Amino acid sequence: MLIFKYMTHNATQFSCTLEKVNKLCFLILKGQIHYKNYACSSKPCIASQNSPWKVLFFSTDEFGLESLKMLHKKYDSEVLQRLEIVTKEQKNENPIVKYAKQNNILIHKWPIEINVSDFHIGVLVSFGYLIPSKIIDAFPLGMINVHGSLLPRWRGAAPIIYTLMHGDSQAGITIMKIKPKKFDIGEIILQKQIDIDESETLPELYTKLAKLGANLLEETFENLLELLQSAKPQDETKVTYAPKITSKLSLINWSEMSATIVYNLHRALLGEYAITTSYQNVKIKLYDVQKFVSASITTRFKGEIPGTVMYDRKGKVLIVKCKGETFISVKKITVKGKRCMSAHDFYNGFICGKNKTKIYFS
Repeated sequence: MLIFKYMTHNATQFSCTLEKVNKLCFLILKGQIHYKNYACSSKPCIASQNSPWKVLFFSTDEFGLESLKMLHKKYDSEVLQRLEIVTKEQKNENPIVKYAKQNNILIHKWPIEINVSDFHIGVLVSFGYLIPSKIIDAFPLGMINVHGSLLPRWRGAAPIIYTLMHGDSQAGITIMKIKPKKFDIGEIILQKQIDIDESETLPELYTKLAKLGANLLEETFENLLELLQSAKPQDETKVTYAPKITSKLSLINWSEMSATIVYNLHRALLGEYAITTSYQNVKIKLYDVQKFVSASITTRFKGEIPGTVMYDRKGKVLIVKCKGETFISVKKITVKGKRCMSAHDFYNGFICGKNKTKIYFS
């Protein structure tokens, strides 16, 4: 009744007749639509659970591509009646732009200048930009985000990397409402959890979660209005953050990091940065890294400091001592200014070739 009084007393602000206002109020009270910012348009985008959706999709990278493909498939099956995208202009076309051009999907550059109230909802997947409240509020149903973590754990730009880096045993996808001013603080609409294998790497988990995100987004659209209404706030006592990464994150501190920590860092950054150390003030990059467990190796390294490097002839790998009598193996290595080489070649050139049995990374 309060909504009815407000809208009827302010009908002139809505660029529509009192008859239309009465109809909107009736649909709101029946729960068939959401009342939100109809003043922006003379033809408000009315949302009912059975009507095909009008979706404006925001994304910039590969992670969002699976969700875009799913929405486009729904568009073809008439679950969606309108699908357009918003993306950031880049020197090279991102995967979202390429797919949109291949499938004749209309592209809008960020920041947008179109009237978004012509769409029911905005969907954001790995976009990287804060959305102003005036844009969020202009969508009749607001905006939702497909986030690559089990919020409130790992809010921020790099949730999958931090999930692996900290050795989490579970990962997941959260569908959440978007709020202005801060990333990843909105109410949770849906969540799904999956287990992580201890050897799983960033490219593998990234692909898996991108597909899971598309599936969960599809499930969201099957019962969108009810799910939006039942969204629950995040538990602020369980918040952790996953800020944007830089190359500094790849640096190894052998005396402070166990083999497990070094290995988790390697698999978390795989495809982004190689984990790095130095030898005689020269930068070293390590590839094909594994945890190494062997009683004979423990004996061989007894009394040595973390960062000590020896060559294992049997496995043809470099063995590096980490914190707490733990070890990693390295199959490939790059010395700054030189091509990537095998552990055997590094041994010949930098250990055996110097008449040594060991060297030290720092």
